[in-house]
Amino acid sequence: MKLSRTTRAGAVALAATAVAAGAVLAAPTQASPTHISPDSAAALASQLGASSAGFYLDSAGRPVITVTDSAAAAKATTLGATAKQVKYGAAALAKVTSALDASARIPGTAWAVDPATDQVLVSVDQTVTGSKLAKLTAVLSRFGNEARVQHVAGTFSKRIAGGDAIYGGQYRCSLGFNVRSGSTYYFLTAGHCGNIASTWYSNSSHTATLGTTAGSSFPGNDYAIVRYTNGSVPPGTVDLYNGSSQDITSAGNAYVGESVKRSGSTTGVHSGTVQATNATVNYSEGTVYGLIQTNVCAEGGDSGGSLFAGSTALGLTSGGSGDCTYGGTTFFQPVTEPLSVYGVSVY
Repeated sequence: MKLSRTTRAGAVALAATAVAAGAVLAAPTQASPTHISPDSAAALASQLGASSAGFYLDSAGRPVITVTDSAAAAKATTLGATAKQVKYGAAALAKVTSALDASARIPGTAWAVDPATDQVLVSVDQTVTGSKLAKLTAVLSRFGNEARVQHVAGTFSKRIAGGDAIYGGQYRCSLGFNVRSGSTYYFLTAGHCGNIASTWYSNSSHTATLGTTAGSSFPGNDYAIVRYTNGSVPPGTVDLYNGSSQDITSAGNAYVGESVKRSGSTTGVHSGTVQATNATVNYSEGTVYGLIQTNVCAEGGDSGGSLFAGSTALGLTSGGSGDCTYGGTTFFQPVTEPLSVYGVSVY
């Protein structure tokens, strides 16, 4: 992983969200498949357990539930979902990810269940060659078509250097979302950023203080919280880097197939699609679990920046491979976890 040194000044983009309410699974028995919500689809896939490999959004944005038997298909259809018959369920694919976690935690690799193809998608960067690749191949050979490998350009690294720039120590990161607990205000960013500095500034010369790191978690997770000490009440928007901003009104979960945007201090705003959730990525500094995997590009300095869909906050930029010239794979820490851990809310 490479750390991006401070290279430019930047004003801080302040973003905020409101807490997302979880949807309940309730639909009329004759509901149209287009009427079930993504939250309801997630709840249904969880109810089906081993009889499902999860769900994804099709090209029209409609949830598709994967099922392994006719009983599960009937239940999904009754509740208003589109069902797709697959060979492997959650339990079978979990055996693959468990084996990888136990025997193949090689820096430069990442994996997650891809419900659309009913496989575990294993991504490897250009550093995974020779004995490393052989080790990974040996583990995967036990599972046949339950897993597939994709080679990605570049190397998996933290995108240290969201929103607008924040500066700490010798490095630049990006602000994710502003949050609060009562009348006390904070912002969220990446944990690998929170680990490197106790005080954060809005300029590279370190003369305009923003606040101090109040908590940080990396590796394992990748989130941090900074308490504002400058007396400001930050606005609830994400910088779109075109002279305008996106108002954020909720926080929620990402879904496979969902269209998303990322804002960060190095490359501004870029769009893409969620490829997987609950992804494991192995950086050279350690393993991070439960990430959102996307084809949105990012570069050094974008770490901690905002992942969002419309007015909904989804995640904090963690790391990835490639760049915004040729494209790449980028991983995000789901924002709902630090909101819960730190007892704060978006607003």
